[in-house]
Amino acid sequence: MRRWRALLLAASVALAPGLPATAQQAMINADAWSAYKAKFLDPSGRIVDNGNGNISHSEGQGYGLLLAYLSASPADFEQIWYFTRTELLLRDDGLAVWKWDPNVKPHVADTNNATDGDMLIAYALALAGTAWKREDYILAASRMAQALLAETVGSSQGRTLLMPGTEGFTGSDRDDGPVVNPSYWIYEAIPVMAALAPSDAWKKLSDDGVELLKTMQFGPRKLPAEWVSLHDKPRPAEGFDAEFGYNAIRIPLYLARGGITDKALLVRLQKGMSQDGVPATIDLTTGRPKTVLSDPGYRIVNDVVACVVDGTRLPSSALQFAPALYYPSTLQLLGLAYIGEKHPECL
Repeated sequence: MRRWRALLLAASVALAPGLPATAQQAMINADAWSAYKAKFLDPSGRIVDNGNGNISHSEGQGYGLLLAYLSASPADFEQIWYFTRTELLLRDDGLAVWKWDPNVKPHVADTNNATDGDMLIAYALALAGTAWKREDYILAASRMAQALLAETVGSSQGRTLLMPGTEGFTGSDRDDGPVVNPSYWIYEAIPVMAALAPSDAWKKLSDDGVELLKTMQFGPRKLPAEWVSLHDKPRPAEGFDAEFGYNAIRIPLYLARGGITDKALLVRLQKGMSQDGVPATIDLTTGRPKTVLSDPGYRIVNDVVACVVDGTRLPSSALQFAPALYYPSTLQLLGLAYIGEKHPECL
């Protein structure tokens, strides 16, 4: 790797919102990370989604790598990376297959990618490679970032878009295409992608993602849909439930971790996605809650917003980590790491 790119990457990592420049000081408590590993990390290095048939996926591997980095755990990082590169990095374009199922053979039946998982993997590799002086990690991150730019960053009607996968979401794939998932924009990772694969498209991608969120105000609660058609004006995509779903819950957390603290946007999302102060999946047509999500890992998203907007201290329940399901447990550790680094006054 050319020295200028390594230096640019190091600078971008140091400035990436919501994350420390090095892993010398762990941002996740050792006991919490041990509990997470015991629950979700298989000895093979795969992160097990125990709320989804015990499958593994590129998103989970990316989250696992990021949490291992934030826990200052190089050995765990390498274990997760080994499974990721040997079992998921099977595509010719440098991106990962999205799903690995222990219950079927072959374990990979669908070779499409999931762009958020790819971005998480590349981001974590870049952070760890920079902090731990692992040029092999930085090179792997660079390759993935270049593939993301070439295969998943597109444009439509003057907007720069992040396609959820390389197949199935464009205007040529669907009558209502392009279709995007607003929860796939990982804002904190985008400046690092720009250092790995330099292009002006990355900043526009971030800016357009935020602007799209401001326009996605569907139904009585004025929330974005999980899947959004951008064929004309934004609207819930055909063939998907018109809902603010499980993936969308993380959008305010991604905004905050990415240093995007637009109060009006954060408060609208927080109020819209809550039932009596507790996050919920929402039927966008009626505005009615579908599933109330009381796990502290879901609730911490609202706690983070309250801290960022009003300086409200996190409740004691948010600080107690007792992992049950993979997804909310992941969100809780990401939320705690962010607050500990950027807003310790809320602890």
